[in-house]
Amino acid sequence: MTKIVLFDVDGTVINAGGAGMRALNRAISQMGGMDNVCNFLELQGSTDRVNFENAFYSAFKRKPNKMEYARIIKLYKKNLPYEVECSVKNGKYFKIKGIEKFLKLLSNRDDVFIGLATGNLEEGAYIKLDPSELKKYFLFGGFGENYHKREDILKSAVKNAQKILKKEIKPSDVYVIGDTEKDIIAAKNLNYHSACVLDGFGDKKKIVRSGPELIEKDFSDVNIWFVWLGLKKDPKGVKRGSYICPDTPIEHAYYGMSGVGSFLNQKDMKKIFTIFKNKKDNK
Repeated sequence: MTKIVLFDVDGTVINAGGAGMRALNRAISQMGGMDNVCNFLELQGSTDRVNFENAFYSAFKRKPNKMEYARIIKLYKKNLPYEVECSVKNGKYFKIKGIEKFLKLLSNRDDVFIGLATGNLEEGAYIKLDPSELKKYFLFGGFGENYHKREDILKSAVKNAQKILKKEIKPSDVYVIGDTEKDIIAAKNLNYHSACVLDGFGDKKKIVRSGPELIEKDFSDVNIWFVWLGLKKDPKGVKRGSYICPDTPIEHAYYGMSGVGSFLNQKDMKKIFTIFKNKKDNK
């Protein structure tokens, strides 16, 4: 049995310091639109296709036609390497803590296949990953240039994995890691496992409400990630469960019998929000 582990890029693997937003701003401006159009948009968790169309609509008050959409892509890809380089030079580009060790450990296993499931254009995703030297770990993926919904990106990634592995992949063998509630909702809609990091761009309250199986600040504690993936024995004897871990494991609970967990109930929600509040007050 091979486990498919799918990573979002922005806020999950790396933080490109706003390079994608600046590249899109420049593309729209170069097409005759307003400057800094993305300042009026919420880009987090959406696909590049959605973001490009929304940016164009905000600037020109209509949807782009095929030629205009193709030009946005062309200009964006032209601008992105420069903007990523600027982020690196200004110290705004960084890898999410612990991700390199986590990817290295996963890549050394024969029972794990690592890929991307990102709203980025395929070329854009690898341009953003280039300074991190982490793109070597991602052998396939699903990307956002052709899709409006994240579910379609995930399905595309799994389909590509099946082609490479030449075998059918069950939903229960797919693990999705992102940084927003949109990643989690899309995974759950497809009956995939889901986990979220809090050091990305997502809203903590929305993430908790989306009910991922695992919430962690970052990848510092690789042990809990391996337990979630079923690659390490659970120290408390739970075969399959939901771990709510804002920083380190703070609650260990079992939800349902399906193997993919379930949404938190109201009592659980109150406990989690109390923990968040206490952590904030103690800082």
